[in-house]
Amino acid sequence: MSNSTSAASLRQHPAFVQFWFARIASGFGFQMLSVAVGWQIYEITGRALDLGLIGLVQFIPSVVLALPAGHVADQFERRRIVLLGQIVDLLAIAVLAALSLLHAAHEAGILALVFVIGVAKAFEFPAMQSMLPALVPPALLGRAMAVNGSAGQAAMIMGPALGGLLYVAGPGVVYVVCALLYLAAVLLMSRLRYEQAQPKREPATLKTLFAGVHFIRARPDVLGVISLDLFAVLLGGATALLPIFAKDVLHTGPWGLGLLRAAPAVGALLMSVWLARHNLERRVGTLMFASVAGFGVATLVFAV
Repeated sequence: MSNSTSAASLRQHPAFVQFWFARIASGFGFQMLSVAVGWQIYEITGRALDLGLIGLVQFIPSVVLALPAGHVADQFERRRIVLLGQIVDLLAIAVLAALSLLHAAHEAGILALVFVIGVAKAFEFPAMQSMLPALVPPALLGRAMAVNGSAGQAAMIMGPALGGLLYVAGPGVVYVVCALLYLAAVLLMSRLRYEQAQPKREPATLKTLFAGVHFIRARPDVLGVISLDLFAVLLGGATALLPIFAKDVLHTGPWGLGLLRAAPAVGALLMSVWLARHNLERRVGTLMFASVAGFGVATLVFAV
């Protein structure tokens, strides 16, 4: 089946189309939000530590709630989980918009709202990732996953740049636009109806709760890859400091921060295009270690 034929087939499934546009809207909103929060916090405090706290309040829910969120996604209706998460995101962003427009935003309040969004995302993300098999026939699942991935890449590339440009008019403007995007996502998700049968749910037990942990422990290669990626990202999160580079080093303003935040996504997109044309079949482990080492060297060069 050709790419054009596959895309046409996907457009014939309204549930997937609604899901894709909802993913685009929420993805753009979240990327724009990330730029606005980082710049606003640094404008208020001028401290690098506070930029790290933004990542911390997002990281804690994703780790602490990883097992419960996966279990909830397996036991309950996933569309409702995603919908509830997006509603929480919408309300938190609306509060951010109101505080910014009223010039009442402060560091603790922003971090608290980002933490709430992080909790919602911890449940929303695994539920959204597992919805695709219920939206398209099995024959189109691979194409649907690729097109869904393109939505995330588009948001990661264009969302930060757009957020940085809008921030020139003020953080409240960015948050209002983000809230409108999340409202569109909520409306689309609330109208979505499954086209395929839902997978049969197993009874909730400790075994099902820790099924993912047992799966990873039984496969040392998977555990090694996950651990390597975790520590590389955990100890090499230079992107958290990009507001400092945009404001104090490059003197560009929020639009420059948006471009800096978009740059890693551009690199990821270029590499994904290359990988789509070249299968890695030999020395995969060596290439993985070399990539992580390259990530570390690039981080050091960026710091210098």
